Amino acid sequence: MSDISRMQAIEEPSPGISSRCSLLTPTLVAHAAFIPTGIVTVLLGPVLPALAARWSLSDAQSGEFFTAQFLASILGVALSGALVPKVGYRLAMVSGLLFMAVGVGCLASGSRLVGIVAVACYGVGLGLTIPTCNLLVAEVNPATRAASLSLLNFSWSVGAMACPFLLAPFQRAGRISIFFYSLAAFLLLVSGSLARVNLPRPNPSKELSGTPAQPFVRMLVTPTAVILGTLFFVYVGTENAVGGWLASYAKRLMNQPGTIWVTTPSYFYGGLLAGRALAPIFLRTIPEVRLVRLSVVMAILGLMSLLASRSVFWILVSATVIGLGLAAIYPITISLLSNAFGSGATRLGSVMFGLASFGAATLPWLVGEISTKTSSLQFGLAVPLLSCVLMLALYLRNWEGAAT
Repeated sequence: MSDISRMQAIEEPSPGISSRCSLLTPTLVAHAAFIPTGIVTVLLGPVLPALAARWSLSDAQSGEFFTAQFLASILGVALSGALVPKVGYRLAMVSGLLFMAVGVGCLASGSRLVGIVAVACYGVGLGLTIPTCNLLVAEVNPATRAASLSLLNFSWSVGAMACPFLLAPFQRAGRISIFFYSLAAFLLLVSGSLARVNLPRPNPSKELSGTPAQPFVRMLVTPTAVILGTLFFVYVGTENAVGGWLASYAKRLMNQPGTIWVTTPSYFYGGLLAGRALAPIFLRTIPEVRLVRLSVVMAILGLMSLLASRSVFWILVSATVIGLGLAAIYPITISLLSNAFGSGATRLGSVMFGLASFGAATLPWLVGEISTKTSSLQFGLAVPLLSCVLMLALYLRNWEGAAT
């Protein structure tokens, strides 16, 4: 059997399996993969105080775990860009879930070095799964890209919001390792289920066929691509800086016994969840660019409130407002990428998602570095505030007719 035949056999299940899975549309498959992906993406934030206590880490050392996760996810993004055109969405998605299962399971080990390697392992899985699901949904829903991507990221937010609440009872009982093993088993179950589902092959990029190298480089250096790359970098870095350090910030500010601080990120991700559920409704009457500008302003106000908070109540309110503000930004940015570059967005997307992962590796680490140097996590969290100001400046450009 030739390589091409083998790849087709992988992507196209037998008729019996296909009939059993016919109700699972490509969009539903992406949603099913995105819920556990949301849990794994934000896992480091609520468990970081416990890991820092276990290994006696400074904020700068704690920030290295974010760097490990998201630098590794860049490798996953690169693998996704190579795998999807050759073997299709399904294999890339399932492989990502398997990497996540292995990484989460190994995080239960007592060694700090093994912990970093484990975080890097599930980072590769995130890099494989996130762009694959986003590009799949964007391709199969061309008429409603922004709304469909908002709903997809709504499912990610379901997992992200649930993560701290799922972790809290294990944290109280001192059984975090059991949580890691349970999550790894769940990821294996989801990957095994999705491996049996048929998905469409990605459409070839007509703009890049024949002479792939030169058009790709030409697209990459256009002003629109540079600005979008900056937005991917800054947005994902901002979201992960807030979500990653919020539990640690709340724990120090509350300075009281109990584990309520563990659930603090859930209010942030709950805001993301609500915002992404509402975004498709707002997009019926508000243009994408206007909505994203209003969203960034809300995020800025929420971050200013968080830095000024002196009580549990205002931390929770501020976290929710930040989540609501950030909710629509990422799916609209992906939609702007698809609108500007058409079929070339699939290939250019690997660069954009790579920049997003690099932003997630950089900004949370920078928060930890500044916190250690100034002995104030509050100063460190000024990083996402300044990042939002930069995003607002970039979104104020004229996006009408933006193209290569």
